[in-house]
Amino acid sequence: MVLLFRHQDFGKNKLWLANKAKIILGIDPGTLVMGYGLILVEGTKASLLKMDVLKLSKYKDHYERLQLIHARVQELIQTHKPVSCAIEAPFFGKNVQSMLKLGRAQGVAIATAMHAGVPVTEYSPKKVKQSITGNGNADKEQIWQMLQRILNFQERPDYLDATDALAVAVCHFFQESSVLPDTSKGKGWEQFLQKHPDRIIG
Repeated sequence: MVLLFRHQDFGKNKLWLANKAKIILGIDPGTLVMGYGLILVEGTKASLLKMDVLKLSKYKDHYERLQLIHARVQELIQTHKPVSCAIEAPFFGKNVQSMLKLGRAQGVAIATAMHAGVPVTEYSPKKVKQSITGNGNADKEQIWQMLQRILNFQERPDYLDATDALAVAVCHFFQESSVLPDTSKGKGWEQFLQKHPDRIIG
């Protein structure tokens, strides 16, 4: 299921987009499922443009999967013209072969963005979780629920890899715009959103 939100007719508002807004692409790399999400940033506010996944499990050849990752990232960049790309760093596990394949998938996505002139920033899973929920150990459900509040959407994607990618994009937005809450001394996102309702797109 593709979740796509039309914010403006970008074809007729290129000058407005260039001067007033920017798009960030978030990627959650994977060899079986690659999640991606795009947000539109206007000042200190962000809204959801699109999130979806690229399903790769039916392709047995690993190199074919890498080619498909390249093609999808390239398509997203050509279509949406993001000014930056945020990607989640691989989670280091015990299976060396799986980590090698995941590293290749991430490398292809990074190289595709860089070749297109889109700067890439990498964030650890813990950093993304901390940025979105205030808890570096938050699970996928908690991240999805907080993203719903931050970006004001109700739809639930078929794969939470899509919201993971969206979370990376939002994390990058927070880092760039310095709108992160103070999570020290028990202060978290719940309190932050209550004090700053303007951070919620409505």
